[in-house]
Amino acid sequence: MASASLPASAPGRAALLKAFDDTRTGVRGLVESGVSSVPELFRHPDPYGSLPLAPPTASIPLVDLSLPFPEAAAAAASAARTWGFFHLVNHQHALPSPAAPTADEYPARALAAVRAFNELPAAERAPHYGRGVDGGVNYSSNVDLYNSPAASWRDTIQILLGPNRRPDLADRIPPVCRDELLEWEARATAVARAVMELLSEGLGLGRTALEDASCCEGKVMACHYYPQCPEPERTMGIVPHTDPGVLTVLAQDGIGGLQVKHQDEDDGRTFWVDVKPVPGALVINVGDLLQIMSNEKYTSVEHRVVMNTQEEPRVSIAVFFSPGKRGDSVFYGPLPELVSSENPPKYRNFTMSEFYGKFFSRDLASKALLDHFKL
Repeated sequence: MASASLPASAPGRAALLKAFDDTRTGVRGLVESGVSSVPELFRHPDPYGSLPLAPPTASIPLVDLSLPFPEAAAAAASAARTWGFFHLVNHQHALPSPAAPTADEYPARALAAVRAFNELPAAERAPHYGRGVDGGVNYSSNVDLYNSPAASWRDTIQILLGPNRRPDLADRIPPVCRDELLEWEARATAVARAVMELLSEGLGLGRTALEDASCCEGKVMACHYYPQCPEPERTMGIVPHTDPGVLTVLAQDGIGGLQVKHQDEDDGRTFWVDVKPVPGALVINVGDLLQIMSNEKYTSVEHRVVMNTQEEPRVSIAVFFSPGKRGDSVFYGPLPELVSSENPPKYRNFTMSEFYGKFFSRDLASKALLDHFKL
């Protein structure tokens, strides 16, 4: 596991991390430089040896948005309870009306635009590189680069879309992918709203409970680029982790590499299950906040990205949704309608400031986030 690798405080490591960061070209820059092996900073001891892989026939559930609402809601709720993940097909049904470009062109156009940015010459990427988030857009490698025991083989464009959106945000997105990512934001938000209706209904609360709790208003887009790797067995794309928010809408290309941890209900054994790309499908997963708000009726599960052995990079776009109301007097926890003397709350209440403060103070692979709020 990644957590067993070289401590972040080891002598000389901080200087090596800074030297890598100061290149301002990310992991893609290492590939461009012609590295033939994975640098020590990116090496994870036995990264794939912790759990077996599930049989190739295992797959996350599929939810069809073209089904009648009660059927789709039942399928989504079942998947959220038992897997925490599902493929969503016919997601164009979430759009209020047909839009141009046509639905089948997205998210492919957005994924291609992300790849185009990451494959610009280094001198054109470097001015966008940085770790500050005040501008609403940043391009960097590993959000937890200085906290994690070992870095992962990916670069990311991160865009803070809400709740406090900068009026000049669009101008700060690299031009080569600006229009495509803004278009995908609108479409992903429509998808998230539709899925939240399904999951709210599945909790017995009616369609609008999660949206009424402002869960569509907090939005962060992470556009991940995983360059081809000379030693894929030595590193990872993303270490095992859970997402902190309410819901994640993920678009991925056809390369693959996403895996979900799943415990078999029959024999109790735990496996990593490949989330094989399904043409025309998005991947939806439950975040830590939804596990808390549902009082564990829905589950946030660990997932990771393994390095592929192909000569092509992997590209994905995740849009993380979370509550937009974030004042110091606004508290979140299990939804009151789901708590009773027979089903007491499993988590305490907290503000979004406390929640995200705890999230950003740890490395991505840490399992302590939910435990911090558990009663």
